[in-house]
Amino acid sequence: MQRPVFHFVLLALISLACLSINPLSAATTSLKSDQLQPGFFGLLLDRSSGKLYLQVSNLDAEFIYQTSLPNGLGSNDVGLDRGQLSDTRLVKFERFGNKLLLRQLPTRYRAHTNNMMEVASIEEAFASSVLWGFEIVEQGTNSVLVDATEFALQDIHGVGRILQQQQQGKGYKVDPARSAVDPSRTASFPDNTEIQSLITLVGSEPGQYVRDTVPEPTAISLKMRHSFVRLPDDGYQPRAYLPKSGYWTTQFMDYAQPINEPITQRYIGRHRLQKVNPGPGKSPVREPIVYYLDPGVPEPVRSALLDGARWWQAAFDELGFENGYQVKMLPADADPMDVRYNVIQWVHRATRGWSYGSSVADPRTGEIIKGHVTLGSLRVRQDYLLAQGMMAPFAESEDDSALMALALARIRQLSAHEVGHTLGLLHNFAASTYGRESVMDYPHPVFELDGDRVVAPNAYGVGIGEWDKAAIAYGYQEFAADSGALMRGEAEVNALEALLVATDNRGLVYINDQDARSPGSPHVRASLWDNGADPVAELARMYQVRRQALLRFGAANLKVGSPWSDLEEILVPVFYSHRYQLTAAAKAIGGWDYDYARKGDPGAIDQPKLVAVDATQQRLAMQTILESLTPSFLTLPASVRGLMVPKAAEYARSRESISGQTGVSFDFVALASKSAQHSLAMLLHPERLMRLQQQHAINPSMPSVSELGQEIHRRVINLSTSGLDATVHESVVDLVYTNYLNLLHSADVPVTLKSALISIIDNEIKYLKAKLKRNNDPVLRYQLARLEAADPASTRPSLAVPTMPPGSPI
Repeated sequence: MQRPVFHFVLLALISLACLSINPLSAATTSLKSDQLQPGFFGLLLDRSSGKLYLQVSNLDAEFIYQTSLPNGLGSNDVGLDRGQLSDTRLVKFERFGNKLLLRQLPTRYRAHTNNMMEVASIEEAFASSVLWGFEIVEQGTNSVLVDATEFALQDIHGVGRILQQQQQGKGYKVDPARSAVDPSRTASFPDNTEIQSLITLVGSEPGQYVRDTVPEPTAISLKMRHSFVRLPDDGYQPRAYLPKSGYWTTQFMDYAQPINEPITQRYIGRHRLQKVNPGPGKSPVREPIVYYLDPGVPEPVRSALLDGARWWQAAFDELGFENGYQVKMLPADADPMDVRYNVIQWVHRATRGWSYGSSVADPRTGEIIKGHVTLGSLRVRQDYLLAQGMMAPFAESEDDSALMALALARIRQLSAHEVGHTLGLLHNFAASTYGRESVMDYPHPVFELDGDRVVAPNAYGVGIGEWDKAAIAYGYQEFAADSGALMRGEAEVNALEALLVATDNRGLVYINDQDARSPGSPHVRASLWDNGADPVAELARMYQVRRQALLRFGAANLKVGSPWSDLEEILVPVFYSHRYQLTAAAKAIGGWDYDYARKGDPGAIDQPKLVAVDATQQRLAMQTILESLTPSFLTLPASVRGLMVPKAAEYARSRESISGQTGVSFDFVALASKSAQHSLAMLLHPERLMRLQQQHAINPSMPSVSELGQEIHRRVINLSTSGLDATVHESVVDLVYTNYLNLLHSADVPVTLKSALISIIDNEIKYLKAKLKRNNDPVLRYQLARLEAADPASTRPSLAVPTMPPGSPI
């Protein structure tokens, strides 16, 4: 009975709301209809006032809202790089009276069901986020016009927040007087609308990284991008994720799943690639995957990047996609941030840093709409420097062709690697243990001995590997049923499982970041920048190569005309060239071998694979790593020490140099101490020690924490040395004790491990007291006082330890 009254009131309110909006308000009387740029959303930029207007039709229709940073801060440490993608949001416009709201929808919680009431219950259970409220300035027949100027001039990338979090500045906020919509990159197209602005953030107390890169550090001007993107049509079929597939995922909780099925659902990220003639055979494609290379890349790097990116064509060719994958140069007038382009960008920073493969993907399905690769331009110089140090090429001429060949080989591999991420793939850090079967690993250049010379004829692999091809097959292969129709649902999953079984049978193991990146991670086959099936044997081989490179180190490592003091930065990657392989070898200690099998998989029907590393291999790893703590390993040859002069005038040390305690002169002990601490950190990582303790408790034939302590004492501490060797040895022993004390006083170390440490420290106290009876050495008295002052019941701040110059990325 109340409904007619309610409807009358509602209609009256709507009429009043409409009357409050002029057909053509004062704000837009100076604008002409022919100034409106049509597209996904219409754009109208009043150049006289700087105002931006957005024409919105199809209210309540969902679309993608992507933000990005077209130009960067230039600091690797802060991370605000040119071309950096920010959040990908599922949004829609909703009208409330004279307001138009841009609302972000939650995508982590869904109900895939035909029951609309169940869908509604999910929408009502979780909050959404209104990102902006626009005032409607003009009412059209089927659309509204809103003032989007303030929206376009916001700090959408969160630069001020990032600077504050990284202690690089305080209170950085947008100054509207120094900000404006950028007409050169503000445009609308049928399926996307791009809005770009020059944003100036003003603040105080800029940090060192900001001061290093910004002309006036209290005023940072960057360009920011808003992209409105039409959702892909329904022709894309999401593909199920299985743990061994090697793909990143779009995950969500589906509350419509039966109670006895997992609520968390996962789709792999991949591009849409469809054949004209569906199925496993060869066929032209409806629309190829095309990547475009930044035209700002110089030669010879440009050709190397094109070559490496094109390696993926082999995988798609094997699956029958004719010309389904292509790499071209980006047209000079094209916008690299436009979502219509998959782009490989060449990005400069003040210091070397990581490269990235990012994507804009449909939050609903995982379909990749845009792949965006960021390649740091200084990486290639680090590879050249490493080769220069190892190979000493300038003994007879200035020919650096071998160095250039190595650096460009790395660039090809890097290009393929980052593009691989934008095709959907994650890292495979086990691949280096069975050859060069994936560009998705982090490869270390292979240096070899040719007599007394260090050479690198096969520094890096060429082309993608067999695991890469198998992974692309999982993501992109079309499976046809007997009827000829493409498989869907359970039939497709069964076909995918069969692919993974075939991959397993070929020994193509997949282990990703979560089991590899941490220095204390347990998987014996998963490491970064390593080589070889046997990480310990490869470490011993690397020792030999390093030793020869140091013996030959000298004038032949330096170009004519370079200051002798440049040898310091050339020496650093040589002296620490074992660092990555040592980390890999350490994973044998307390290590495990396992995979990502599911119950019912071949070989894992009743029990998963979980095998402790053999006790003999664990002890060999200990012995090999302990060799890196001896003075003979850590002390520079006399021929090299005589070359380490202070920096030439107007030259300065950098983060790539050796920081020490000797002023402007080179600190030989600091060089050694940094290497020693790296080895000790790997040996004494608390997670590794806990695994060692537990494995020994399960099987007493396994090495124990106490045994490791005894071996450190026998092979590292209880040595007789003299001269510079003795000074280096004192430094190493000091670091051993410092690491013991840090573990003992850490709140994060369990009491069971502290008990073993107390026993090790007690033995060292007895050793020091016995030595002091024969020799009242002040160094021994100092160390004894430190150890006797230890209190296992107290928690204390960690004592400082030296660190090597940055290693990764190479």
